[in-house]
Amino acid sequence: MITIREKIMAFLKANPQKSYSIRELSQQLDCESSQAFKELVKEIAFLEEKKEIKLTSKGKVTLPHRDTLFLEGQFHANERGFGFVTLDESEPDIFIPKEKTNYALDGDTVLIDIVSPGDYLKDRMAEGKVVEIKKRHMTQIVGEFIPYDEEEIAETDLYGFVKPQDKKLANYRVYVAKEGLQPVEGSICVVSITHYPEKGYDRALEGVILQTVGHKNDPGMDILTIVMQHGIPTAFPDEVMTEVAAIPDEVLDSEREGRRDLRDRTIVTIDGAEAKDLDDAISFEKTERGTYRLGVHIADVAHYVRENTALNEEAYKRATSVYLTDRVIPMLPHRLSNGICSLNPNVDRLTLSCEMEIDSNGKVMDYEIYESVIRTKERMTYDAVNEILSDEHSQASQDYAELRLFFKEMSELHFILEKMRERRGAISFESKESYIQLDETGKPLSIVLRERSVAEKMIESFMLMANETIAAHYEREGLPFIYRIHEEPKTEKIQRFFEFLTNFDVVVKGTKDNIDPKELQKVMKHVEEMPEKPIINMMLLRSMQQAKYAAEPLGHYGLATDDYTHFTSPIRRYPDLIVHRLIKKYMHEPITPKMTNHLESTLPDIALHSSIMERRSVDAERDTDSLKKTEFMADKVGQEFEGVISSITKFGIFVELPNTVEGLIHVSQLKDDYYHFIENHLTLVGERTRRMYKIGQQVTVKLIKADVETREIDFELLNAEQLADDPRIQTNVKRKNHEKRERNSGKRKRQTSHKSKHKAPFYKKVAKKKKKKK
Repeated sequence: MITIREKIMAFLKANPQKSYSIRELSQQLDCESSQAFKELVKEIAFLEEKKEIKLTSKGKVTLPHRDTLFLEGQFHANERGFGFVTLDESEPDIFIPKEKTNYALDGDTVLIDIVSPGDYLKDRMAEGKVVEIKKRHMTQIVGEFIPYDEEEIAETDLYGFVKPQDKKLANYRVYVAKEGLQPVEGSICVVSITHYPEKGYDRALEGVILQTVGHKNDPGMDILTIVMQHGIPTAFPDEVMTEVAAIPDEVLDSEREGRRDLRDRTIVTIDGAEAKDLDDAISFEKTERGTYRLGVHIADVAHYVRENTALNEEAYKRATSVYLTDRVIPMLPHRLSNGICSLNPNVDRLTLSCEMEIDSNGKVMDYEIYESVIRTKERMTYDAVNEILSDEHSQASQDYAELRLFFKEMSELHFILEKMRERRGAISFESKESYIQLDETGKPLSIVLRERSVAEKMIESFMLMANETIAAHYEREGLPFIYRIHEEPKTEKIQRFFEFLTNFDVVVKGTKDNIDPKELQKVMKHVEEMPEKPIINMMLLRSMQQAKYAAEPLGHYGLATDDYTHFTSPIRRYPDLIVHRLIKKYMHEPITPKMTNHLESTLPDIALHSSIMERRSVDAERDTDSLKKTEFMADKVGQEFEGVISSITKFGIFVELPNTVEGLIHVSQLKDDYYHFIENHLTLVGERTRRMYKIGQQVTVKLIKADVETREIDFELLNAEQLADDPRIQTNVKRKNHEKRERNSGKRKRQTSHKSKHKAPFYKKVAKKKKKKK
């Protein structure tokens, strides 16, 4: 028996150039009875969703034209409703206006049609529209449950709705069917989505509650919600823990065989005071001929995490440890990361070593890569080593008197390596980092800037050297490998940075299409003493591409090196674990075409997955910091602060305080004039007064809002550093009607009331009207 769906498609294919109203189709297909008409409308809705048919602007049904070339990419939603589609990581994103998203949600795989091409010279992105959603990314949503009262339940046949925690879904509601769990008000729930937004149903989803994870007021629930929202697993599967339980807590005699025994050497770890997963250790010697022998010894995690195990599968899924304000979510169970894989003092540990001889110019003269067994002599902290290096009479210098020369000569090598990297053009991205101190309930007590002194930079230098040496070795060997790459900045972004620099009378040599990193390094040296240096550094960082993992050695632009990898943190990064596994494989197994073919086919996927999981981790960390910073400011409304303008958009001014808290002065707060946004200078200019607001400008602000739920901080401008008029900045904008200016078209929109009623899909309304007519 032929179905209604088949009838629809057969009829339209027989008349491909025509369009029909639903009533006309019902007559042509003999679907005029109430039940048949209802089924017809449902099938039309289904076929439209699948893009088998399309509705014209007049609501008529026709076959879609297939002569348009559609492009596939990933949709990235913005909380204001618009979005961007990434077609290729190496190409600029496509802007999708709010009205052209076709109900795509963040992460969806979509097909788009390019509406207008971009022009990077005019700083204009290409614009597109979503024509089809190929695959939904979001299958579950985490949020707060808000129940309906009895009247609303009776009216909607729904139990209530969940308010998503994800800011990108701030304008959506997930209506809860009665079939699932029915938690109490304020519960944080995991909802399985059963119905996505569509025409006539555009701000609502439907779902079934699968799980409640606690109440919104429980300690730590705010951060746990962020963790779950990003899909980060917190518990290890039973089969993983069973495998881990079988791993010995001590190095066995049989495991030492075939390894170089370094247990008599002076080897130390240098880490933060709170660190428990110590995966790197250093040996060091200054030779009689004036060279330096540096040993970087990394926990041999690959010895314990083997291929084709549940433990390896889970490590791959996580790909990285996640460091949040109040917790660490490890890539490996603590029994490994803090136990047999941690290079704790005075116990035997298995390691993979990269030992280098380096001359006084920072050049590696010779090196070895080998498996080893070590026994670290001291568990040093950055603070203690910094104290030793800065004050020979300090308590730390007395406590570790026998290591004082050891660390002094180490620091010599660090400064040599630092100069070497500087000579070749490595760019030093110095950004302010902070950490948030919490009490036992998770309430933020203070925000403290992280200090990076010689000890921290010294260990970084040594790790960079080992990573470069390892990468260069396997690139020369021509063997499949995992690299950490940082590609050249995109032309349009570096052009925008050059234009930004003109605000400070800084000119860069070279063209925007081919800029040597040495020139950018010179920029940072030029602005070294300028108060705007942190802002210029931040803008340079924004103009760079993201570093990522790849199976091809595409170089590292920021470090100005041809070959780079991640070798030094296999406890917390899966690519490092893979690098270790590859090194050991090439040491112990015959290198055959079968092996290399297999690796060449699998390593790109591992690199891509690791890069995606790294971004997920960074997003979760950023969301957590934003939450706790807003919470820290919540009781300070009305207080005044000194700050600096960190960014300017058409809807307002972002101000950063010395403690790294950032908030918005909405353009509607600037009541003394009408302000034009001059995009290529990132400046707001008063039409009448010519008063200017620029990035880097000192301001005094008053906190007027700190909304923990939305993580939004708003300031009122009290005073600003006076700037001289800049004749290069011309507004050249004539307003047609001052009163028509959209003061509220910027970053934030008022959310609709949570009492808004559930809307039925449009086809239900059509069917109901038809039934009444009958």
